[in-house]
Amino acid sequence: MDQPDHGARLQARIVPLLCFTVFFSVLNGTMFNVAVPDIADEFVLSPGKVSWVLTAYIVVFAVAAVTYGKLADLYPVRDLITIGLLLFNAGAILGYFSAWYPLLVVARVVQASGGGAIPAMAMLVATHYFPPESRGRVLGALASTVAFAAGVGPVVGGFLAGQLHWRFLFLLSIATLVAIPLFRRLLPRPEKSGRLFDLRGALLLAGTVGLLLMFVAQRELWALPAGAVALAAFVGHIRRAADPFVPPDLFASRYYRGGLLTVFLAVGTVFGLFFLMPMLLRQVHQLETWRIGLVIFPGAVSAAILGHLGGRLADRLGGPVMVRGGLLLLLAGFFLLAAFAAARVEVLVAILVVSYVGFAFIQASLAKTISLTLSHRHLGVGMGFYNLVFFTSGAFGAAIAGQLLELIPQLFPEVSPVAPFRLVFLVAAITVAASLLWFRAVFSSPPP
Repeated sequence: MDQPDHGARLQARIVPLLCFTVFFSVLNGTMFNVAVPDIADEFVLSPGKVSWVLTAYIVVFAVAAVTYGKLADLYPVRDLITIGLLLFNAGAILGYFSAWYPLLVVARVVQASGGGAIPAMAMLVATHYFPPESRGRVLGALASTVAFAAGVGPVVGGFLAGQLHWRFLFLLSIATLVAIPLFRRLLPRPEKSGRLFDLRGALLLAGTVGLLLMFVAQRELWALPAGAVALAAFVGHIRRAADPFVPPDLFASRYYRGGLLTVFLAVGTVFGLFFLMPMLLRQVHQLETWRIGLVIFPGAVSAAILGHLGGRLADRLGGPVMVRGGLLLLLAGFFLLAAFAAARVEVLVAILVVSYVGFAFIQASLAKTISLTLSHRHLGVGMGFYNLVFFTSGAFGAAIAGQLLELIPQLFPEVSPVAPFRLVFLVAAITVAASLLWFRAVFSSPPP
């Protein structure tokens, strides 16, 4: 079948389906943030213990994303997304009926192990089944969906948890079951490759990410050397293994390495923003939960609308141009937040629109830029590792923002309530500026 015709048919039928499933996947990860206090009260948990509802989900989700990307080199995409959606919903049902906190954490882990397939397979479909000249618009649609779901997650979570119960957040995921027969009908079924899956490499990578995140989020000092040992074991293993989980030559391209570092630096600040804004609006501006959602909502909607435009412009102008544009918007947003954190709410709404649109531009154009640096045989695992870095950076960004927000008043007890937020936003702006300079240096000439 001719690839352009096949791509046009897939775009018309599958892209809306991908956006539908990605929306619920991201929504599930963000709407539980507002329910954490209710979960802590119901199970009588300390902040450190209840945070595992979020931490365990993010770690497993991130590792699952790269795992499914690797499995896509071995097995049909439609089978993997079917398994992912079944696990995603099995975890949701288990979570709804969890009357014991450890079982709730297990439910979130099961859900994350399936949910990681959704963005991984969506990214793979966009980069594998669409030609480079139309890839940006597909990734733009996905980026818009991610930004919109991230923005409305706290609104949906606050409404359901406040009006009904936090357990009802799990039931939203069940809507994705309708996508399974549609994916199985529309996606092709290629032959299996016959290669083996490197389970040991996957476990070592999962251990590395989990231990390093535990060090940052929980301040467990022992986790840092343990994570370093796990990382060294992972690197040694993939160098020796005949068919490693992540092939070492994946990182041979300086463009791929540079793109990953840009993702880690920039996206981490965005997830920090998702974490900080509800706290700023509650602690400094004294807003109720439903009003916090209304302040965030316009930015999410703007990103959803303009993310499509960013993807189309990436096809027309090139991915690197739009990455730089998105980073500049994000940089401006953080500087403005640092300057006007205590300003009127209407001012914050406008600044958040700038920041969210910058994020949507970055996500669509950077994914396309990175995909074009990969060979066909590395496309699945390469984009899977991109997803790992994307979501892991989000976990690190939110954790570091929280630690700074807690540490600054301890070091400077006399500061005003808004001062810690200003400083964290300034740190985020400096980080985005560093990512912009790094990206410009790496992509000063186009990839071969």
